[in-house]
Amino acid sequence: MITRSITVLGATGSIGLSTLDVIRRHPERFSVHALTAGTRAPELAALCREFRPRVAVMADARAAEELAGLLADCPDIDVLSGEQGLIDVAADEQADTVMASIVGAAGLAPTLAAVRAGKRVLLANKEALVMSGQLFMDAVAESGAELLPIDSEHNAIFQCMPADKVRDPQAAGITRILLTASGGPFRTLPAEQLRSVTPAQACAHPNWSMGQKISVDSATLMNKGLELIEACWLFNTSPDKVEVHVHPESIIHSMVEYADGSVLAQLGSPDMRTPIANGLAWPERIEAGVAPLDLFAIGRFHFERPDLQRFPCLRLAAEAFATGGTAPAVLNAANEVAVAAFLEGGLCFADIPVIIERTLAATEVVSADSFDTIFRKDAEARERAMEQIRLLSV
Repeated sequence: MITRSITVLGATGSIGLSTLDVIRRHPERFSVHALTAGTRAPELAALCREFRPRVAVMADARAAEELAGLLADCPDIDVLSGEQGLIDVAADEQADTVMASIVGAAGLAPTLAAVRAGKRVLLANKEALVMSGQLFMDAVAESGAELLPIDSEHNAIFQCMPADKVRDPQAAGITRILLTASGGPFRTLPAEQLRSVTPAQACAHPNWSMGQKISVDSATLMNKGLELIEACWLFNTSPDKVEVHVHPESIIHSMVEYADGSVLAQLGSPDMRTPIANGLAWPERIEAGVAPLDLFAIGRFHFERPDLQRFPCLRLAAEAFATGGTAPAVLNAANEVAVAAFLEGGLCFADIPVIIERTLAATEVVSADSFDTIFRKDAEARERAMEQIRLLSV
């Protein structure tokens, strides 16, 4: 049995908490080296008291000061702050495994640091790979890092492939990847009613317990668009080899089709502890606290084609990938800004894809030849998206 020292980037989010729950069940296998969070100092302090990491990092400097005060009686825990603190702890040689679960573009730099340090990286931050694509995968190859997908869909695909052919699906006889989507809470809502959707409604996912940003992305189908791009990079394929299937039950997490007509599927309850446990213990299997799947209770599975007219974000993501260069980074930045504006009450739900499409049109695409270029284009796209939101409200 291999024991692992874990750093959890984004410990107070839904993925981070699920990761810690799996770790909690296997104290003989896993220890926690570092925990990080954005602004939730009291929540991180409570986790630090339970798991006793050597390092705790808050992305926000004021929150780090608060955390230091809350942990004043724990001198064995070092408190760091800011992006550099996140980068340093992600690369720290005292941890061999990093759960990369910081949401959005903010997760790219620390996730990249973990990759460059050659660690086992459990990738739950899809935006990092969406933004930097080839550069990110090149860094994985150069460092010898072990990249394991944690999104339920990508982890399902990974489980359905031969382990030594993940980056060469054609050699494995794989003809298609069938990427499943729940369809979100508005799958059957008439298009005209999408304009009156509230943040509370958009965040009430019918099957999964997720953070606000990912819940809204699921409701617009942008989450599936980002996952389409991520799948292409992870499994060295192209969008024409990936087909999205809306599967409202969220039990079949994705499928892989082979040349002989076989289709392998990974099934499970909609609980992120399953893919997390798979990544933590791979290639072994461990108990994750997930209830057994009751197929008799489910009864039937349903599949539908995604409605790209009502939910154009999936189309926009495929087009951005086809355009290449910095287009996916612009897509991601515009989406993050639009979703934040919607959650704050400054943008209509139905206008999220409008802002993304206008931002893509207003932002020049250049070659994604360096991470500096990607970060600059990310910042530019955010400014453009804010401009488009202001123009839309006039």
